[in-house]
Amino acid sequence: MDQEIYLDSNATTTVLPAAITAAAEVMGTRFGNPSSSHATGLQAKALLDQTRQRARRLLGVGPGRLIFTSGATEGIQTAVLSALCALRERREQGQAIGSLLVYGATEHKAVPESLAHWNRLLGLNLTLHKLPVGEDGRHDLAALRAVCASGAAALVCTMAANNETGTISDLAGIEAVLAETSSQAYWMVDCVQALGKLELDLAATRIDYAPFSGHKLYAPKGIGMLYVRPGAPFTPLIVGGGQEGAQRSGTENMAGVAALNAVLTALEQGGTFRTHAELVGFRARLADSLRAVLPGVVFNHDFAKSLPTTLNFSVPGLSSKELMDVFDAAQVRVSSGSACSAAKAAPSYVLDAMHLPLWRSAGAIRMSFGALVDEATIAAACERIERCGAALRASCLLPSDQASVPQDGVVQLGVDGACSWMVMDAGSRSCVVIDPLAELLPRIEAYVRCQNYQVRAILGTGVDGGAARDELAGALGRHFHARAGVDALGWPSAGVDLGRWQLSRLPQDAAADAPRSYLLSDGGAPRMAFCSSAQQPDLATLGDDTLLCPTHDADNHFCTSAHAKAQAEFTAADASLQLNADELDNFLRAYPDARLIDVREPYEFAATQTGIATPGGRAAHSVPLSQLSGRASEWLRGERVPLVFFCRSGNRSLKAAQLLRRLGYHQSYNLSGGLALAPLAMAA
Repeated sequence: MDQEIYLDSNATTTVLPAAITAAAEVMGTRFGNPSSSHATGLQAKALLDQTRQRARRLLGVGPGRLIFTSGATEGIQTAVLSALCALRERREQGQAIGSLLVYGATEHKAVPESLAHWNRLLGLNLTLHKLPVGEDGRHDLAALRAVCASGAAALVCTMAANNETGTISDLAGIEAVLAETSSQAYWMVDCVQALGKLELDLAATRIDYAPFSGHKLYAPKGIGMLYVRPGAPFTPLIVGGGQEGAQRSGTENMAGVAALNAVLTALEQGGTFRTHAELVGFRARLADSLRAVLPGVVFNHDFAKSLPTTLNFSVPGLSSKELMDVFDAAQVRVSSGSACSAAKAAPSYVLDAMHLPLWRSAGAIRMSFGALVDEATIAAACERIERCGAALRASCLLPSDQASVPQDGVVQLGVDGACSWMVMDAGSRSCVVIDPLAELLPRIEAYVRCQNYQVRAILGTGVDGGAARDELAGALGRHFHARAGVDALGWPSAGVDLGRWQLSRLPQDAAADAPRSYLLSDGGAPRMAFCSSAQQPDLATLGDDTLLCPTHDADNHFCTSAHAKAQAEFTAADASLQLNADELDNFLRAYPDARLIDVREPYEFAATQTGIATPGGRAAHSVPLSQLSGRASEWLRGERVPLVFFCRSGNRSLKAAQLLRRLGYHQSYNLSGGLALAPLAMAA
């Protein structure tokens, strides 16, 4: 198996070896409480003071405060609480404080959430105001000037560098606006992505608060810092034993402090981390590799205005999930958006705020590396990028001059709860398209051309979608020959010749433009019925195992049947459905005829190194989730052996296991956590 290449350092980094050693030493032999007065405690206190002084020098703190925290979120909370408490006191004293809590539109969600939380709890009832950014991701200084000149700004929250795009804020420009408008607003700057990447001289600025987090620069999670400018109001978030000069109570995280001290020492002494020029060169090489293998790739930020360790890009026609999956299959760890929201299927709010097209914000990938990265890692990453491009071409997701191995069977394509279906016969290189969606036309066209199929019919199940069908027919060119006698929904009067498949329409005697279903069989009883959601065939006339394949699938059910209509929902919490990695070996020994079913897509296989390791070391059958409905109809008619579904994370395979259970195939299971948590072995 390939070694992992970690390119998600804006989310978190590995821990510097010297930091691990320092933390282990503190936990093992220098474990004193810095509040204790004996020698062991005094040694801990000396380390605490040493780390603070080193950070003060590196950050240019001057006479300001520097408080150790658990991380950036605590620092942000403390800064917001401090500013808002001061604003409330000033208002109670009759002073004008402004009515707006201003924050950048691309700020980390911790900022507006903290503003809303403390604004509500403190009863200030101020208005949260989102400061727009330009297409380059930088704050709109004219908009800031307008709210500051009017005296409306009470607190301004910006960031030093953006976590998704790496865009470096114009802090000098923001400070100039605050000065020229004589704004009395407090100013917080999120410096999480700046530590070790930007030169900071905080005491020379007007910044009131600056939070930092150690795990973004090779320290462990759970340690951070907060800078507070001299004279800026301060209210402790945590009170108790009076640690940190009564500014942040709670026994200090000395293992974290020791690890942070090791990182700061490396920064101060130099020689450990890559230079700015080296990092710029590494980014350029990665960008060149992406341009070479991903046609039309667009970078969503200006490299000249961004941290050299971040690339954010989108590829026409590819979703962020598809890109994430293919990179992950190649053992390259990247992310879609920020780590805190990567699990949510939504466009990037950062790119939306930059006014980028939806396809770019919804399909964006972030590739970020740390300042410890070496030449070998970058070279290996470029090779893997080439492998991912080849995998996408081989799977017809990118244009290719090479003929692809023809696919056979039924493929489901979906977007926003709606479905298009393709029925393909590899022997005759022919296919039928049912209910093509406008959003999927480029994907369907590319698939047909890449597979060198002839489209025998483009069918609709309802009166809607005629424009999309016509557009697809025009785009396919020689791959589609319009036939005489085609009705309003695309059905040829002579029927459809599709090799081993038989396709018929139902009802036969309905008006030409009335909703209808299409029945698919391979010589026997109908296996599948493609239908609109509003007009479904009578299940009783089709048999319990005939699958209904609708044009709408908002609940990710894929298909249904008469049997499924009577079944209860199977949730992820259903214990009978789930197998964890520890249970898998025992299960396979108890059921030697069980089949492992990998539901990852073909491009994920193509991106994986030859010699694929599998859970349990048993050979797995590949059934991509997009082809699940077609294969399910075969399983329902065959021998009912146990089926164990798996994928990268366990999310897609859970849907597959749930579908089979609903269809009455009770010996279906999901490998919880997927390949990410399962011990892998080479298949025997």
